[in-house]
Amino acid sequence: MHTTVEWIRADERLPYDGAGILAAVTGRYPGEHEDDPDSLSSQEFWLVLPMYFRRIHPVEETGEIIENCFYDSDGVVRFPIGGPTCEEVVTHWAEMPSLPGMDVQRIYGQDVGRALRALP
Repeated sequence: MHTTVEWIRADERLPYDGAGILAAVTGRYPGEHEDDPDSLSSQEFWLVLPMYFRRIHPVEETGEIIENCFYDSDGVVRFPIGGPTCEEVVTHWAEMPSLPGMDVQRIYGQDVGRALRALP
């Protein structure tokens, strides 16, 4: 089953602060001079990653404040196309789909068990 995703250009509109989203990210895998040109290293990529968006993102290690950035679970920060320069750029973003059989993206606590039992 395929779900239709509405992709939004990151240079036209940004998600709300704290949003968990899907991001289309482009960049280039790092390579070494002696790498096989057919290997993944040193090649351009464009792929989908789950990420979060922050209007203001404090970097704990340095105290730096970064504005309007996307970050993933590994703490890698990426910027929207047309924003500050970075090695990997977010070209588009989309809202995460709802949970199966639900109209919400997340459920916490005791409601989880009830929701799972209600699934067909």
